[in-house]
Amino acid sequence: MSPTPEQPHPVTVEERLFSLVLALIATQIGLTKTDILSTVQGYRQRFRVGADNASLERQFERDKDDIRELGIPLETIESPDDPGSNHHLRYRIPKGLYDLPADIAFSPDEIMLLKLAAAVWREGSLSAESRRALTKLNSLGIDSSDPVIGYAPSLRAREPSFEPLGKAMDRGQVVAFLYLKPGESAPRRRVVAPLAVVLHEGRWHLYGADQDAGATRTFLLSRIVGPVVTVPGVLIQRADDGQGDRALAELDALWRAQVALITVEPGSDAAVRLSKRGEPGGAAESVELHYTDVNILADELAGYGPEVYVLSPATLIDAVLDRLRRVRDSHQPLTNPDEEAAR
Repeated sequence: MSPTPEQPHPVTVEERLFSLVLALIATQIGLTKTDILSTVQGYRQRFRVGADNASLERQFERDKDDIRELGIPLETIESPDDPGSNHHLRYRIPKGLYDLPADIAFSPDEIMLLKLAAAVWREGSLSAESRRALTKLNSLGIDSSDPVIGYAPSLRAREPSFEPLGKAMDRGQVVAFLYLKPGESAPRRRVVAPLAVVLHEGRWHLYGADQDAGATRTFLLSRIVGPVVTVPGVLIQRADDGQGDRALAELDALWRAQVALITVEPGSDAAVRLSKRGEPGGAAESVELHYTDVNILADELAGYGPEVYVLSPATLIDAVLDRLRRVRDSHQPLTNPDEEAAR
């Protein structure tokens, strides 16, 4: 009886972006979208020849934005035979723009320390698949001894729960954590089988099977308070690669369904920032904003003070007013103790 092949580990966001950056640095002529989706770690596992890869293409579009946000110069090259066509666009990262400046040099001791730091970074944050990425670059024309330290990784700050949740997913473990929802006075313990951690609208979300509710739920990592701990003796089957797509699809659907109508003060900071994100709402100063979480949007809008006026929905109006009233009340002058005693 032949042994059952081990199920591959889910590919994390960092692994996929790291592999994508390496591939785009390695190419001189650029890679087409099909080249990337069919060969790069994190995409190729879900790519299907001749099938609908729309969700994978949307993932690539989000990853392009993340790469540019990290300050990495991503170029697009049009085909001379088909100018203006997105289908034949090629993508690359110009190596000259991402190299260390020519006037910077390191001593042998400094090189040794940098190599050690690079090794620790790789070993501490990437799986065996991505640690083999340098070897795979041989097939793309780059010597595997090409120093990775020439490309300094820029890591986005994240919530402390990110790493333990990723490890729990890799090991098929159930976790428990305290979760504080807006409006509640104390956090509640949640027991969850983590299925995916995804980035949506600039915020990290956990998509998992809530063991008490018996259904999948989405949690904001910023609302997890305290440590994430594993539940001893409880193991689950590792999640398939489609869980992240399902989580993002649900968040996208929620984002499209929820629309806020606001007006902004012309020429204000709110007008500049919010008008770019929203759609015209009819009147000259009105804007329609899609959102996934009413409390997060209320926090943002309340921060603009009188520059923003919320027209709908009622839940958002109440949430913004509550925040403004709390600000007002916290700035009320303190009662004079002598006056209080004289009453």
